[in-house]
Amino acid sequence: MAKNTEFYVSPLVERNASPEMAALFGAQKKFSTWRRLWLELARAEKKLGLDIKKSQIDQMARHLDDIDFKKAARYEKQLRHDVMAHIRTFGDVAPKAAPIIHLGATSCYVGDNTDLIILRDAMDLTAGKLASVIDLLGNFADQYREMPALGFTHYQPAQLTTVGKRATLWCQEFALDLQDLEHRLATLPFRGVKGTTGTQASYLALFEGRHAKVKQLDKEVAAAFGFKKVCAVTGQTYPRKIDTLVINTLAAIAQSAHKVCNDIRLLANLKEMEEPFEKSQVGSSAMAYKRNPMRCERVTALSRFVLSLASSPAMTASEQWLERTLDDSANRRVVLPEAFLAVDGILQILINVFDGLVVYPKVIESRVAAELPFMATENILMAAVKAGGDRQELHEKIRLHSHAAAAQVKKFGKPNDLIGRLRADIAFAKIDFEKVLDPSAYVGRAPQQVGEFIRSMVTPVRKKYEKKLNRKVELNV
Repeated sequence: MAKNTEFYVSPLVERNASPEMAALFGAQKKFSTWRRLWLELARAEKKLGLDIKKSQIDQMARHLDDIDFKKAARYEKQLRHDVMAHIRTFGDVAPKAAPIIHLGATSCYVGDNTDLIILRDAMDLTAGKLASVIDLLGNFADQYREMPALGFTHYQPAQLTTVGKRATLWCQEFALDLQDLEHRLATLPFRGVKGTTGTQASYLALFEGRHAKVKQLDKEVAAAFGFKKVCAVTGQTYPRKIDTLVINTLAAIAQSAHKVCNDIRLLANLKEMEEPFEKSQVGSSAMAYKRNPMRCERVTALSRFVLSLASSPAMTASEQWLERTLDDSANRRVVLPEAFLAVDGILQILINVFDGLVVYPKVIESRVAAELPFMATENILMAAVKAGGDRQELHEKIRLHSHAAAAQVKKFGKPNDLIGRLRADIAFAKIDFEKVLDPSAYVGRAPQQVGEFIRSMVTPVRKKYEKKLNRKVELNV
């Protein structure tokens, strides 16, 4: 498809988000959902006794997707009201139904309920991709569960871990995000059929004061769109706090993605691990040798954008006046789609990265070998004591040798020669240095923790999302 080169096009759609997510926030999805809401309202009103004819219902049902957007734009320019413009446009193709379209409803009946339908569908799509990320990281963790690697605290060398164990830390972040997202999906309510200020007064008038029918109308329409929960009460709009909670969940995903990709970028600098790098990919226009982590950098950039968006729904929710004010509309039209589009792009990139994450075992081994002698000194000390040595004398010898070896590394850039110094010291003659320097002896329960994590956190996700898992993504650019 040719790109529009004359006007600004959102990079979130053009470069990052999937077509499926972009379509959810497109005009066709929005306004065809409005028509479906009008149809289901009429069906429920007819079922509950209002004078609505089957021919009117049938005519509406035949014109749910054939929207004349140019005509709707002309109506909106004339009326300065988007809902009325689409009521007129719908009525033109379903003239028999025109008198009963939107009967008893307010604009937020179609606007807010459509938003909630799209939020639900967008969260569902996001959940599948988040599950795919968890699945891929689970595979990676399992593959490298036993490979010792230097741990880092404060970005300084620390006790050993394994490559796989570190991946479980990343995976756990996303697993927590998925739990939160599932909670949002399970508790997301429908606005329902509430009228102009939420009192259902118009419907009570239509049904001549019969409260039970008004309540049933609310349930019927919600059920038609698959919602088990309906807002207990509303003003004109559904509570904007719901937007805050949903976007906060997306922001949590962005936090996890940012942290993981920062870690990969740090490890890429150490040459221990890197994101996929395609055969003809160029790392730098000037430095031909470079292999820049552009995918992970892109994730961190998009993640910051999502984190910045999270403040808008909070301010919008706190700013609503009484039963409603319209200063939410323009903000929500931007924030809700863009937060989902950005997170979708993030997850697309992560699936691509985790599908082809590259590990360099020899580099990891060399870094472990360089630092392990210092970490092994306590074990060496204990072994020498067991062989008959004096603990305090041995401790002092190790201290002196350690400082001398550290000076060789830091002052002269030479290899760590601590083990050679200890081997040459008669006080440590009985030590089995091969055994005491086996890196696997210093990783604790890391391999077992990986297996336990996969069984408890990853396997249930795989079972639940088996049909939605996607392990291959081609990036847009």
